[in-house]
Amino acid sequence: MSRDGLVGLARAWAERAGAELLIVFDGEPPEPGPDLVGSGARSADDVIEELAGPFTLVTSDRALRERVGEKATRVVGGGSFLRDLRALTR
Repeated sequence: MSRDGLVGLARAWAERAGAELLIVFDGEPPEPGPDLVGSGARSADDVIEELAGPFTLVTSDRALRERVGEKATRVVGGGSFLRDLRALTR
């Protein structure tokens, strides 16, 4: 899925779920927006680790799950979340 496709579907999901959305990208985000953050020269994992909790973390990266720890009150696998996003287009 393209970055733009991910952003569009994630925004639609957040609106339906009544959830606040924050997507952290390595480097620069594909467009400006309050719900999109780029990591600049750092890694997205570093930025995510520094976020104040609690939040739901969407990742398949086990090392990131460990780094974030209890700030993530819920962890959703990337593949599962992608299936949920794709279901929005059906």
